[in-house]
Amino acid sequence: MNAPLDHRAPLVFDTRELGRRPGAMKRLTRTVDAPKDLGTEVIGVPEGAPVELDLRLEAVMEGVLVTGTADAPLTGECVRCLEPLEQECEAEFQELFSYPETDDRGRVAHVADDAEGAGDEEGVLHLEGDLFDLEPVLRDAVVLSLSMQPVCQEDCPGLCPRCGFRLADDPDHQHNEAADIRWAALEGLAEDIRHGEKDNVNGTAPGADEKQEK
Repeated sequence: MNAPLDHRAPLVFDTRELGRRPGAMKRLTRTVDAPKDLGTEVIGVPEGAPVELDLRLEAVMEGVLVTGTADAPLTGECVRCLEPLEQECEAEFQELFSYPETDDRGRVAHVADDAEGAGDEEGVLHLEGDLFDLEPVLRDAVVLSLSMQPVCQEDCPGLCPRCGFRLADDPDHQHNEAADIRWAALEGLAEDIRHGEKDNVNGTAPGADEKQEK
């Protein structure tokens, strides 16, 4: 059983003023602190950051239709150069919160806990009395609005694949192959190995003449 909704929670809203009159509408704005883990691994809304909500609540036959936008700051990491980045998020959403099922006497009917009952309720959000919790809707809307590959700028060149240098800081960055003494040493070693293999093939391995004289 889920805990009952707390009307004092920042993302819980009261629809009592609408009643159940189809067509009744209410607009409201609210600024709330962002809940934890609002985003993805690479970018998201920092916990506690201000989220500005602009909502329209409309009573319909089946329940309350909630339409709105959420504006919030984003922080993350550029996937190309790994530098911190800051952006703004504007997420749009629309969700129907259905009225609770009632019996023929108008009493709220409890949904069956069996597998069949759970399947019927999958993906359906309900009002709890006159209250609804916007958090799951907000989470889905924000995550869907985020880029899966955030960058600090559209033409970010990323990092040098050899040394990890941030190429945006010096577009002319390059490596002089001849100046790297480590590569030169490896080339010399490879040349010695090639000469040794050639001598073995010709039967003139080092010290062969000395053995024949003895």
